[in-house]
Amino acid sequence: MNNNTKSYVEWFRNSAPYINANRNKTMVLMLSGEAVAHAQFKTIIHDITLLNSLGVKLVIVHGARNQIDQRLKERDITSQFHQGLRVTDEQTLACVKEAVGALRSEIEALLSMGLANSPMHGARLRVCSGNFVIAKPVGIRDGINFGHTGEVRRVDCAAIRQQLDQGAIVLLPPIGFSPTGEVFDLSAEDLATETAIALGADKLILMCAEKGASAEGNLIRELNTQEAEQLLAESSQSDEISSYLAAACHACHAGISRVHLVGYQEDGALITELYTRDGAGTLVAVKSYEQLRQPGINDVGGIIELIRPLEKQGVLVRRSRELLEKEIDRFCVIERDGAVIGCAALYPFDHEKTGELACFVVHPDYRSKNRGDQLLAHVSKRAKDQNLERLVVLTTQAAHWFLERGFHQSDVAALPKGKQMFYNWQRNSSVFELPL
Repeated sequence: MNNNTKSYVEWFRNSAPYINANRNKTMVLMLSGEAVAHAQFKTIIHDITLLNSLGVKLVIVHGARNQIDQRLKERDITSQFHQGLRVTDEQTLACVKEAVGALRSEIEALLSMGLANSPMHGARLRVCSGNFVIAKPVGIRDGINFGHTGEVRRVDCAAIRQQLDQGAIVLLPPIGFSPTGEVFDLSAEDLATETAIALGADKLILMCAEKGASAEGNLIRELNTQEAEQLLAESSQSDEISSYLAAACHACHAGISRVHLVGYQEDGALITELYTRDGAGTLVAVKSYEQLRQPGINDVGGIIELIRPLEKQGVLVRRSRELLEKEIDRFCVIERDGAVIGCAALYPFDHEKTGELACFVVHPDYRSKNRGDQLLAHVSKRAKDQNLERLVVLTTQAAHWFLERGFHQSDVAALPKGKQMFYNWQRNSSVFELPL
C-alpha cells in the first residue's frame, strides 16, 4: 500500500463517524449569486450530489443579486438599496423574475446532468422547486417604500419534508408569493435562515467568498454566539461575513444547533467542513463544540485511543481498560466534536496534602490554544477544592513545559510515601512539584 492510499484510507476511516452522524440530517445550504457565478460552482454541485448520496436531506437556497444587477444594467435601471435590501419597483421586479428564473433553470440543469469521472456519474437526482414560501411586503421603513421587496411570512414545511423524505433536493429561489398572487423579491440569507428555523434543520450552511470569519488574518474555526456577537460589535469583518454572522446568531438563538460559514472558492471546502473534525470554515454554535468536562464510562475508549501511542513509546505507564474504568472519576477530558483530544488525572494523597497529576496528554494535532494549560488549571482547582497544598508530577519528556508553568524540580523523596513505594527506577522519571 503506497502513501497516497494509506492517507486516503486514514481519511476515510476518520470520516466514517461524520458520515453516520450526518445521514438523514436536514441541512439548508445557501449559495449567493456570486457563488453560483464562480468558476468553482460546478465542483460545489458535485459535492452537493455527494452529500445527497450520503443520505443528507438538502434544501438549497440560491441568491441572484449579481444576475439581477446585470439585467438592470442592460436596461439602464438604477437600483436603490436601504438597510442591505434592494428596493424593488415594477421595473426591477421584472428583472428579478428574469434573473431568478434563468438561474433556477441553470442550477436544476447542473443537478440533473451526469458527468463521467465525477461523483455525479450515473446519479439520478430529483430536484424539486415550487411555491413553498409565502411572503409579505417589507413595507415602508425610514420613509422608504420597498415596493415588491418582501420577507418570509411562512414556509410550507410539510411539503418540503415530503420531498426530502423521498430523496429529492429542494431548491428555493429568492422569491416568495402572497396568498393574493403577488411576487416578492427576498433576501437569500433571510430566506435560508427562516427556512432552516421553520424546518428545525440540523445545520444551516452559508457559503461565502471568504473562508469564514477571521481575526488578524487567521481563520476562526469556531465561535459561540456570544463570541460572534462580540465580533459583530467590533465591526472587524467584511460586510458579507458580518451579515452571515448576524444570520448565524439569529438561527442559533432560534434553535439551530450549528451554523457553518464556508468559502465557495476553495475546492472541497463543503465536504471538508462536514466530514472532518476541524472543518474548513467557521462553525457558529450556541455552545462550544469543544469542552473540558468530567468523563464517564463511555469515554474510556477515547482515552485509551489518546494515550496508547504514548504508552507504546514508553512516555506513559500502561493502564488497562479495567483500571481506567475503575479510576474514571479521577480524570478530566477535553472533548472536541465527540472525540477525546486531551486528558489528565488527579490522584490525591490526603494525609500528605498532596495530589499527583498523572496521565497528562493532549493529542499532537491539538497542542495549541493552551489546552494543556486548561487541563492543568482544572486539575489545580480540583486539588485546591480537596484542600491539597501541592501537586507533584512524574515526567520523562515534558520537564521544560512544567518548569515554565511554575513547577520546580524535586526528587523522589518529595513524593508521597505511597507513591515512593511504586517509583520505577528503571524509567528514572523526573519529579516536579507545584505549591498550590
